[in-house]
Formats: sequence, structure tokens, C-alpha cells
Amino acid sequence: MSSVKTLGDLPAATPPRVRRPRGLVPEIVAALSQDIREATLKAGDKLPTEAELMERFDVSRTVVREAISRLQASGLVETRHGIGTFVIEQVEPDPTFRIPAHELATAADVIALLELRISLESEAAGLAALARTDNNLAVMGQALDAFEAAIQAASDAVPSDFQFHVEVARATGNRYFAELMSYLGTMIIPRTRLRTAGDAPEGRLAYLQRVHQEHQRIFHAIRERDPEAARAAMRTHLSNSRERLRRAQTAEAQAHGTH
Repeated sequence: MSSVKTLGDLPAATPPRVRRPRGLVPEIVAALSQDIREATLKAGDKLPTEAELMERFDVSRTVVREAISRLQASGLVETRHGIGTFVIEQVEPDPTFRIPAHELATAADVIALLELRISLESEAAGLAALARTDNNLAVMGQALDAFEAAIQAASDAVPSDFQFHVEVARATGNRYFAELMSYLGTMIIPRTRLRTAGDAPEGRLAYLQRVHQEHQRIFHAIRERDPEAARAAMRTHLSNSRERLRRAQTAEAQAHGTH
């Protein structure tokens, strides 16, 4: 008898394991948010490890980390350096103050919000420089690292950008700063409403690198417990964003005026 095996006799090849795309970050965020809303995960509970979440959702570590970053930005969880990520108690914001997303549809709207943020966050940075703890610094540092990684991964870096600003607010020790920031959410980051990075004259990468450098100056001032330098660094950072938008707004108006 012939010992030659036909293709039908050979065992089927095991298909390679395919990592699911980064587009599933919102799916993971939605699933974990639902667990929190339905009290499957309660305030104080520790989230599953990165490895467990990777297995549950069949995604890469990068996707899991971005999902956790977005949950942090939404005020649902907090990461304690060297311990893990925990669900935090949800505080309902005062419904009398609202900024609906549809009211941030133009550059003028975003500029107006930036002017509010300059006043609020400059003072928060100064207070953070006086009140910050080592844990505050560690979490801020993690947000900076996530921002830098997002730049290299061609991401918009919005979750880590927002998370850094939230952590500065938390470092004040005054819960109202953090609650207001969490209530406003990621829509306070201009590039969630406008193509600020994509339309920047120097290009997306240089634009985000400059934002990262501005964040680092804020962090260094807070780390050195220098409230005046922290206020100045935050004011410069947000004022730069406002001026970039003003220049873009003026250029657009002039372009329309020539036609």
C-alpha cells in the first residue's frame, strides 16, 4: 500500500491567532463601563489585570492600556502606582451647569472654553505644586508616558492628554477641581472638536510633541513644589492652544474673504 498521504489526510492547519484591531477600544470601554454601572464592579474593586483583560477581549496590551486610559479620563477608575487600577465612587455633578457637546462646534466655542480653563487650571496647577503627593506625581508621570506612546502609535493622544489634566486637578487635594474636570470630560481637549493636530502648519507629530513638552514643564514645576512656575507653565500651555486656534480662525476668515 502507498504511504503517500493526500491533502485530505493531513490535519487542518491551526489558523494563526489574530489580534483584534485598536478600533475595539470603545467596545472594551463600553463593556467595563457597563460592569461599573451595573455594580458588577463596585467602588473600590480592583479591575482585572492587563493579562486577564487581554484574554477576555482577545486584544493586545496596547489596546487594553488605551481602554483603561479612557476609563480614567471618564472618571470611572484610578490607577494606584504599583498596585493596580480601581473603580472609584461616582459623584453626580450638579446638573445646573452644563456645556453640551453641540455647543463646542466652532473654533470660537472652543476658544471660549479654553479661556475658562486658563483661569481654572492655572490656579489648580499652583495648588497642586503645594499639595501634591508622590502618588500624584507617579500617576501624572504615567499619563505623560501614555501620551508619548500614543504619539509614536499615531494616536490622537486625547485620553492621556485629558488624564494628565485631571491628575493635576486631583493633586490639588480639592475634590471640586477634579469633579469639574471629570464632568467636562475629554471634550475640553480642542482636537476632539477640531482638527487642531492635523491642520497644524508644522504637522501632527511636531504639534503633539510640542504639547508633550508643555505638559512636561507643568509636571516639573509641580514636582519641584514651585506654585508660581506651575501656574505660569499651565497658563502658557493653554494660552498657546488658544492662540493657535485664533490664528487658524483668522486665516480661515481671510481665506473665505478672498473668494
